[in-house]
Amino acid sequence: MRKPNHRVRGLLSVVAAAALIGVAGCGGDGPPATHTGARPAPAPTPVWDTGPDSVAAVGDSITRGFDACSILSDCPSVSWATGSSTAVDSLAVRLLGRSRAATHSWNYAVTGARMADLPGQVAKAARRDPALVTVMAGANDACRANTASMTPVTDFRASFEKALRTLRATRPRTEVYVASVPNLKRLWSQGRTNALGKQVWKLGICPSMLGDADDLDAAATARRAAVLTRVQEYNTVLRQVCAADRRCRFDGGAVFDYRFGTGQLSRWDWFHPSRDGQARLAEIAYRGVTRRGA
Repeated sequence: MRKPNHRVRGLLSVVAAAALIGVAGCGGDGPPATHTGARPAPAPTPVWDTGPDSVAAVGDSITRGFDACSILSDCPSVSWATGSSTAVDSLAVRLLGRSRAATHSWNYAVTGARMADLPGQVAKAARRDPALVTVMAGANDACRANTASMTPVTDFRASFEKALRTLRATRPRTEVYVASVPNLKRLWSQGRTNALGKQVWKLGICPSMLGDADDLDAAATARRAAVLTRVQEYNTVLRQVCAADRRCRFDGGAVFDYRFGTGQLSRWDWFHPSRDGQARLAEIAYRGVTRRGA
């Protein structure tokens, strides 16, 4: 093989030098490239604000503080969501402080309401432009005259979806905290130890679960099991529908799982939460709303 002449050798030297420069510039052993004037990308804004500055509540008798202060009466001052009572320290008080909660929290829950009533309540709440809406509904859909009268799961889902659509139509950024439906069978098992409570139950409180409270035969057991199953199905709907909305948080079943004792039940009906029970609900909600992350 012939040796390359001077001209060829010079050309090869230039090519080799260019190749070395290229390797260094592509992140080999050479120094990394620097870019002057570039700004770091801003951190993404969290979707969930753990410090909302106003609260509106929707739902049923639990959110109205029913039977917590006197028999067969609402007592919204002890509501877990928006009440002013120092014995409860409601979610609104914990989030906003007592003075601001008095002017920036609103309770649109209605005793006896079912999920079908929620869109109307939400429409009223939306007019306040709240930063957070709390939802606790579904117990009355299971608490019917009999199991055949319980709200079908498909209807329950449709009503909840409609409620969220109603809110989002005017308030796309409002956060929604959804509490699970309580374990009605556990409330029966606790309350049936009280003779006065069982007499009040006969006035028509949740007959599908509480009717014939001391009857433990196969039919009564099956009836209560059917109510419990329906409540669990409702909670599945709440979880699934809420998961589809990036500004909605379900409590993960925390209210359903809470082991209400007799101290957390009304001393008049032994079924609705007492002041202490309302305080426990407020604690659960506060942890859920202020939790960091998804």
